[in-house]
Amino acid sequence: MKLEPLARVADVSELKAAGPFALSANSVDVVLLRSGGNWRAFEGRCPHQGALLGEGELDGGALICRNHRWRFSVDSGRREGGPECLAACAVTERDGALFVDVAALEPPSAPIAGTRRAGDLAGPRPLPIIGNLHQLDAMRGHLTLEEWSVRYGGTYQLRMGARRAVATSDPALIALALRARPETFRRSATIDSILSEAGVRGVFNAEGDAWRRQRKLAVAALAQRHLRQLYPSIRMVAERLLAHWRGAAAVGEPVDITEDIKRFTIDVTMLIVFGRDANTVGRADDAIQRELEVILPVLNRRTFALCPTWRYVQTPSDRRFTRALVKLRAWLDGLLADTRARLRAEPRRAQKPSNFIEAMITAVDENGEPFSDDVIWSNLVTLLVAGEDTTGFTIAWAVHELCDSPGWAAELRNEADAVIGPMDVAGDVDVANRLASAEAVACETMRLRPVVPTTALETNADVALGDVLVPKGTLVFVLPRPAAVSAENFADPLAFRPDRWLNPSGGPHNVSAFLPFGSGPRMCPGRSLALLEIKNLLSMLYKNFTVQRVGRSSDVTERFGFTMSPAGLKVRLTSRGSQHPHMPRPSSPAVKGSE
Repeated sequence: MKLEPLARVADVSELKAAGPFALSANSVDVVLLRSGGNWRAFEGRCPHQGALLGEGELDGGALICRNHRWRFSVDSGRREGGPECLAACAVTERDGALFVDVAALEPPSAPIAGTRRAGDLAGPRPLPIIGNLHQLDAMRGHLTLEEWSVRYGGTYQLRMGARRAVATSDPALIALALRARPETFRRSATIDSILSEAGVRGVFNAEGDAWRRQRKLAVAALAQRHLRQLYPSIRMVAERLLAHWRGAAAVGEPVDITEDIKRFTIDVTMLIVFGRDANTVGRADDAIQRELEVILPVLNRRTFALCPTWRYVQTPSDRRFTRALVKLRAWLDGLLADTRARLRAEPRRAQKPSNFIEAMITAVDENGEPFSDDVIWSNLVTLLVAGEDTTGFTIAWAVHELCDSPGWAAELRNEADAVIGPMDVAGDVDVANRLASAEAVACETMRLRPVVPTTALETNADVALGDVLVPKGTLVFVLPRPAAVSAENFADPLAFRPDRWLNPSGGPHNVSAFLPFGSGPRMCPGRSLALLEIKNLLSMLYKNFTVQRVGRSSDVTERFGFTMSPAGLKVRLTSRGSQHPHMPRPSSPAVKGSE
């Protein structure tokens, strides 16, 4: 399709400071920035993995991609230390508005190549009407999909009811699909419909321009440059959890480590997103978590349903789900009302929001209109769930793996003693960033136990996946783990070996087959924050305790419910005691934005 070359992208008055700004010109992503008093524009996606460069930062004369820190000259677009060069676009300022010439970005037209059709692929034999749905248990369906990728090949077909679907574990095809969002691929319409009827219409399931507008706010709240400001919240909650675990260790009680870590992540998320201290750590019961534990499994089960029976007949489970949604909505509406009252009482907050909820309330769309309460509520739910489950389950899986790897548990302990010193918890971001072994444990855990083991996409147009022509409207499952545990991509692939991330030598180490945070423009905006939380908590845990699993390793199983959790994991903690009894315990720092 021929693009109009000159596109209006923004009013100059909307663009504060030098940028960078992630903008869309005729549905083409561009990055806009100010350098030497002049506006400059380049192609908007990083040539490495397709991340939006407007979500990065400026450092002197360099534009830095937020995901893997590639640096590009703001004058020429050339990458420092590499051959890549960003395509530049002319910028024109007229009547207070900026226009970008995107002619240089128009992709060359090419026929869709494909020597086979989706129906030619191998796959499990379907039954009439229900297809293969009877073989996909909602809580273990990801394991079946992965098993089929071994049996029928890296790309195969299946039936979701009468509808044909394609699944792929080929890392090159997964990267193609993720980087071609939101133009060629979108999130599954089935998932979007299920979320939308539950009232969730946020950045997770938004598409096109609506997604771009909402993502800007989420990225701003979780940007790497804000981690120093956010870290006191992480440290305070970690110290609170440490006190709770010391109490459990003192009486020898088994610890439901997964639930405790989820409370840690939900408290951190509440401070960052809402500026409120929920203080769920150590409570016997927590209303927020209780409602989410009802909501998420039902949403997952509905995704695999043959027929939307809940729209016609409400089971007890459906009624509990509806009640949980109502309670969650009422709770979040109360926070919205309180935040609006605070903004009215303190107008200066609107000029410099201190948390995500303030930013969403004060933000406006391209027409100058505020976001609706439904959109704000949806994004609050999205960040709450993402902050709780994905990070929390990754830490819990790491604990499970470390129970079978005492040498690496000792390595974490030694590193924490050396890097953190006399304190119980890393004192600041700089200290936490030196925890290299903790980060290696995180990476190895995410390779073996990805908490998002499958993502359901849908094609917006006819597209070729390798040599297979996939028609518009086809459901596509991407399965990242099979490639990550293949000997073709990693040496000794089924072993828990964090050292491979510290010294990648002695066999294959294909990082392109490792996509725990996704890829492309919709790559997880909370990547840096998640890694910081994981390193912080693992170092705190193994510095202060010896950890033993209660029961056998085989008793812990993978349970899928939108994310993959370690079902049945409990541990017993033995306190190591104060390593430096002559040093007073540091007090928790004040948390910015909490009241």
